[in-house]
Amino acid sequence: MTSKARFLAALERRVPDRLPVTTHHVMDYFLKKYMPGASSEEFFDAFGLDPVQWLAAQKPDWARGHFYDPGQPEPGPRDPRRVVSDDWRIEAEKVPGPEYATVRYKFVTPRKTLTTVLQSSEVTSWITERLVKEKSDIDVIGESVTAPLCDVDEVNRVAAAYGERGLLRGTVCYFDVYGQPGCWQDAACLFGIENLILETFDDPGWVHAFLKILFERKKIFVRSMSDARFDLVEHGGGDASSTVISPRIFDEFVAPYDAELIRIAHEAGQRIVYHTCGGMMPLLERIADMKPDAMETFTPPSMGGDTDLREAKRRVGGRVCMIGGFDQYHFFTGGKPEDTCREVRRCFEEAGAGGGFILSPSDHFFDAELELIRAYADEARRCTYG
Repeated sequence: MTSKARFLAALERRVPDRLPVTTHHVMDYFLKKYMPGASSEEFFDAFGLDPVQWLAAQKPDWARGHFYDPGQPEPGPRDPRRVVSDDWRIEAEKVPGPEYATVRYKFVTPRKTLTTVLQSSEVTSWITERLVKEKSDIDVIGESVTAPLCDVDEVNRVAAAYGERGLLRGTVCYFDVYGQPGCWQDAACLFGIENLILETFDDPGWVHAFLKILFERKKIFVRSMSDARFDLVEHGGGDASSTVISPRIFDEFVAPYDAELIRIAHEAGQRIVYHTCGGMMPLLERIADMKPDAMETFTPPSMGGDTDLREAKRRVGGRVCMIGGFDQYHFFTGGKPEDTCREVRRCFEEAGAGGGFILSPSDHFFDAELELIRAYADEARRCTYG
């Protein structure tokens, strides 16, 4: 099988020729530190992993007066081109002095200017000032925020060029500058997860209003994905995991919005993977009930999750493809190749039966020893279906 055919067999819960083996995002920090000058594609080739190409392809709805943000620096391959309008302008200013690179973003609207602050190191980025500070700020967003469309022509151009090489993967659109695909997850980025959880008790109506605004924006994008030749589209986010929220909050504030986007995505001909980096066991059936095609990341307890991979396979393996399960912290650093190989075998034995499993680290990694990545890839390719 080609890597693409192998991935698709697993996603359709068929048995491939061998265990598909890949990783989540190949982080720029890792490439610069451990493989200077190498691209993501060269990383996959170096270790014989099944490649994944990420693509963020957004375009404006010109008929609504939207246009590309003229002030955005050239985006990276995984970053979307921002869509703005006369009523939704984004300005960036560097903040001097802090230890980390700091940028204040201003979202300029007719009613009010909203601000958020992002800091970055060579490893990653994080928010130090949330965009939504007052409850009325969501009304400002609802009145003025733009809704990008999927650039179907660009997706299909990349898909044709990529061919059978591997999996072409996209995401449900997320909020400008910093966000994630799920409605709840996007709200957590904008308001802070602790604040958001408290408001589900203190003012649940406001939380629903907030989620509805984000949902409507994502709905426009997802509907526009019809005919886009993605192989898999990511949805969800770790703030919807059981190590962050209760099943009750998931049922009331996550599932109604994210499940509807999955339904719309299926109408548009897209496969969806629901990403939950963190605890999953109390939510397994709830996530599967939203009818994604795949679930990830099945993070083990040694990584701060709670996944019993064998039990997860028993409970939902007949309904979705499972992606992840591998402990990249303990078996990509500081160990021996034979230990890494045993971890690969454990994952295969617990979740590989009957197909429908893609081996991957439980989310991305930053530091790793090349010898251990090679052991991971080599052992996975030896995991075949009799």
